[in-house]
This record gives sequence, C-alpha cells and structure tokens, in this order.
Amino acid sequence: MNKSKITGILRNVKKEDVLKVGEILIKHNIKDFEVTYNTKDSLEIVKMLKKEFPEARIGMGTILNVEELKKAEESGAEFILTPSVNEEVLRYSGKNNIDLITGVFSPSEVALALRYGFNYLKLFPAIDLPDSYINNLMGPFDKVEFMAVGGVEKDNITDFFKAGFKSVGMGSSLIKKSYLESKDWEKLEKHVKEIAEIIETV
Repeated sequence: MNKSKITGILRNVKKEDVLKVGEILIKHNIKDFEVTYNTKDSLEIVKMLKKEFPEARIGMGTILNVEELKKAEESGAEFILTPSVNEEVLRYSGKNNIDLITGVFSPSEVALALRYGFNYLKLFPAIDLPDSYINNLMGPFDKVEFMAVGGVEKDNITDFFKAGFKSVGMGSSLIKKSYLESKDWEKLEKHVKEIAEIIETV
C-alpha cells in the first residue's frame, strides 16, 4: 500500500514533457506519481514513466469505474486512486488485490471502504473541511489513515499533517501550469525542491 508522504499528481502534463517532470520529482525524492486517467495519452504515459523510472511507483487516478480500472491495470499502473466511492470498483479491487486509494468524504463512505478491506483512503476535497473533521472521523475509524487531496498548497502542507493526515496529493500546486507551458524547468525544479524540503520536516 502506498505510504509515501506525497504523491505528485500529473494532470494534463503533455507526453513530451512528462519525463522531464518525472526527472525533477525523482531528483527531490518525490517517487509516487499519479497520472490522471483523463489526461491525454494517460495510458501511454504510465508505460513511459514505468520504463524510465523503475525506482518510482506509478499509479493512475481519476478512475470512475471498473472499465477504466482495467485499462489502468493493463497499462501497468501500480496503484489506483478514485475521486469518489464506487462499490463496483471496491469489490473488484478487493477480489483482485489491487492497491486502491478510494476517495471518501463522509463517515458512511469510510465505512463502505472498510467493509471491502481498504483503510488507506483519500479525503477529497480536503480544503473544504475544517481542521477538526479528520479528528472527528478518526474517533470511530481509528484504524484508517487519510491522504489529503484537493487544495493542498505549499503554504498549507504542514497544516494538513498537523490535522492528522498521513500524506498529501498535489497536482497543479506542485507542477505549476505556468512553468509547464513556458517549459521553465529551472523555476519548476526550484518550486518542487521547496515543497520537498517542507515534506521532509513533517
């Protein structure tokens, strides 16, 4: 199961840029990548990243149903993330020993994920929740670990860990769109390095 403190979310990163982005992330010890299913060429990108960076764990996110999950499996994705609970996805993943991090938001969704044997869950969108929410959830669900996704920024990373999250997922706040579009790899690396240094302290 994915236990890294940070997952880099590659959403709408072009195929021609993805290896450079991966190189920068790896250099600064960010080794868990989530390629979103709705990114152009996402299945091919997973294969490219796995071939180029064997030391990384390459997963696929924004999976909405079993059909998409099967395609992600075929591409070689090592773990799966969903934005929400889908019981068919939970059932299929449980039966096939898939490393699934399902998105949850409510106690009933946490309970459903637990019923299928999943206790490492993505709380999404995390930014919309008060700091006390995860503590309240962890009262009855003390065996669950939560990953924060949605609204995690450089300036609030530590707040999420202090609130009780075990990890964070960062997309455009980590891989800045403006740096991608201008191919300003120096600025992107500086930004990634700053975030990686914060992660090391939490």
